[in-house]
Amino acid sequence: MAEALFNALADGQAEAKSAGTVPGGAPHPAVVEAMREVGVDVSGHLGRLLTDEMVRSADRVITMGCAVDEETCPAVLYADVEDWGLPDPKGQPIERVREIREEIRRRVELLLRA
Repeated sequence: MAEALFNALADGQAEAKSAGTVPGGAPHPAVVEAMREVGVDVSGHLGRLLTDEMVRSADRVITMGCAVDEETCPAVLYADVEDWGLPDPKGQPIERVREIREEIRRRVELLLRA
């Protein structure tokens, strides 16, 4: 959700790339539905494995939930990583996925204004 929202809101001025330590396949149906509600299609997205090169080449690294689940998040070992402490939307009811989506949107908008 963060990559798609960032790229939609940045309108070509910057680019986000998401990756994970345990990348999944396609997004969960509730995520696809919640994003479709705001005009963003993530149905074709596939998870990518986070690499050291991706971290080294990034201007900024933001994790979504390492403060919530440190065991699956070795990215916190890198310097200058910001964690937004958000829960994984996987398995959440659509109402909760919408709340997570809106919190991501709020933070992305702040990031783009900085």
